[in-house]
Amino acid sequence: MSSVNLDPVLNELDNQLDNSIERLFELLRIKSISTDPAFKGDCRKAAEWLVEDLKSIGFDASVRDTAGHPMVVAHHEGPNDDAPHALFYGHYDVQPVDPLNLWENDPFDPAVKDLGNGRKVLTGRGTSDDKGQLMTFVEACRAYKKIHGKLPVKVTLLFEGEEESGSPSLKPFLEANKDELKADFALVCDTSMWDADTPAICVGLRGLVGEEITIKAADRDLHSGFFGGAAANPILVLSKILADIHDETGRITIPGFYDGVEETPEQIKQSWDSLGRTAENFLGPIGLSIPSGEKGRSVLELTWARPTAEINGITGGYTGEGFKTVIAAEASVKISFRLVHKQDPDKIRAAFHKFVEERVPADCRVEFTPHGGSPAIQLSYDSPIVTKAKNALSDEWKNPAVLIAMGGSIPIVGDFDTFLGMESLLVGFGLEDDRIHSPNEKYELTSFHKGQRSWARILNALAQK
Repeated sequence: MSSVNLDPVLNELDNQLDNSIERLFELLRIKSISTDPAFKGDCRKAAEWLVEDLKSIGFDASVRDTAGHPMVVAHHEGPNDDAPHALFYGHYDVQPVDPLNLWENDPFDPAVKDLGNGRKVLTGRGTSDDKGQLMTFVEACRAYKKIHGKLPVKVTLLFEGEEESGSPSLKPFLEANKDELKADFALVCDTSMWDADTPAICVGLRGLVGEEITIKAADRDLHSGFFGGAAANPILVLSKILADIHDETGRITIPGFYDGVEETPEQIKQSWDSLGRTAENFLGPIGLSIPSGEKGRSVLELTWARPTAEINGITGGYTGEGFKTVIAAEASVKISFRLVHKQDPDKIRAAFHKFVEERVPADCRVEFTPHGGSPAIQLSYDSPIVTKAKNALSDEWKNPAVLIAMGGSIPIVGDFDTFLGMESLLVGFGLEDDRIHSPNEKYELTSFHKGQRSWARILNALAQK
């Protein structure tokens, strides 16, 4: 597409900010809590609201039923047949609001709150995760369409209603509709900025393998005086296994665990070092000071580019009030592995099983319960769409955009690659203090406003050859 005058689009977004806030508030008032069956009707209501809003700006939009909450799918043609095709993903469902007594205001009665010093925030459940983020893109499309009568690229929208409850319907839906949803690339707006003045593009996401293991010994709990010293203690067996997972340098000792793990390029590590994240300012606020992972690596490298094995919970024996001298019949642990680069979740799981089995005494037994798995996502640092988006964001914000990674996982990005063969561009405008999933969730008004302007710039940039 030839270059168009973007200034009128940006001006339209500025002039219509109040109206865009009211539209967002209409969506936020809908209690689309996906994990609670009591709000099933509200989830459908949110999907229907989005469909009607998208139709009003020229999208061919519809509610698509699934085994769970519905999807919203919408299409808008591009300016010509050669225009790039973008699939934008967001989710309209939200987390439960409990504990309600910790909210300063009704979580489903959104408002603009003035914090002083020129700072205003939008308050309410879903403001940052993900309704506010989702609507930044919709508003960019609305303004672009009003000014130029068309969008700069072909756009397909996919809004999910089960992201906050594990996305059980998503993979089947992608597989059943892959021909319709296939695009040149995906856009995902469910991430954050580096700080309030610095936009970010996420180019790496860690994958995940979840496992629960249970060590079983005697056929019942035993008296520790009568049997102690002779009977196997599953808590002790489990403790020894867990202690073996890491060596004294913090590396994981499971054979083959580091297969597919690549070193982060030096220039990328240097750019991360320039961001000023240190052990003191990262760990200090939570009462810690010393990184516990692999020695000799920065906290950003540890959380963004290195794999982990974390023990998430242990149960076994008597844990009630007082004291009980017992040797438990069984003990369990929940473990999560965060994966990077080309680590294979299935191979990691199999290697872990073997590692455990080799350490279980002959008269004990082990049971494994898997809890999901997904590979890591690593995008090219110099991908054309990343470069275009980085330049567009840098034009909008006070500071140039930075390329970051994330320690967590966004499974949809892997699903887009697996089912649709698409790379994703991850751009979001949330901040660390947005309190997502917690009481008093908020979204900076600047994030909502400049997020709209940012997407207009990105769409315009993606349309250029």
